[in-house]
Amino acid sequence: MTATFADLFERAAEYDASAEAVSATLAERRSDSGDSGDTAENDSDTADLPPVDRDPSPARVVADADVLAADLLVGGPAREALDALRSHAWTTLVASDPLLDDAEAAIGALADDRLATDWREAVEAWREPVAQPAGDHPALASAYRGGAMQVVSLDPSLTGPQAAAGLRDRMAVSVREPRAFATVFSPERLYPETVGGEYPGPDRDPRSMVSVDPGEDQRRDADERPDADQH
Repeated sequence: MTATFADLFERAAEYDASAEAVSATLAERRSDSGDSGDTAENDSDTADLPPVDRDPSPARVVADADVLAADLLVGGPAREALDALRSHAWTTLVASDPLLDDAEAAIGALADDRLATDWREAVEAWREPVAQPAGDHPALASAYRGGAMQVVSLDPSLTGPQAAAGLRDRMAVSVREPRAFATVFSPERLYPETVGGEYPGPDRDPRSMVSVDPGEDQRRDADERPDADQH
């Protein structure tokens, strides 16, 4: 049985990890593996990959490996950012296997391999997989090939103004730190253009990923509110 995020967060709480430790662990792994920030593709890299045929959408989001690991091990802004996605079934977490490999390795290094394996199983049930060329930056490649217009990352080489200027001409994507993403991500604004109609509220429990009735809280509040005619 796949562990819920609630179970995983409870188990992860025993480890004293920080966002800085997560970033350092991921940076070391990517430095050793030679992953770069380049999203340029050549014919040999993409010959066996499916074509990029999905229209970009702001409701499709990539969480870099540092944010995925920090969500589990640290909480704080990373968890707040991803809770916004977990709470809405009409949003999509896009991630390549290499991106999840990086996050799983960081979790294993900072916590334990069993937790990392169980987390991988849970996140694979959530994410939409996407293929990427070898050697490309996993977060940027996932965004490009998965039609994601938003990337959440702790990596200053991706979130800085110079990186943003370089990406602007190549990809329809915004890269933000978790706190900034949580601030600007607006389900109320995205829902009408992504799904259509009036935003009904969150439709999924962010810890169990079980669907919920988005109108239940409003109806409960209405039922508990005293009748204006009653004295």
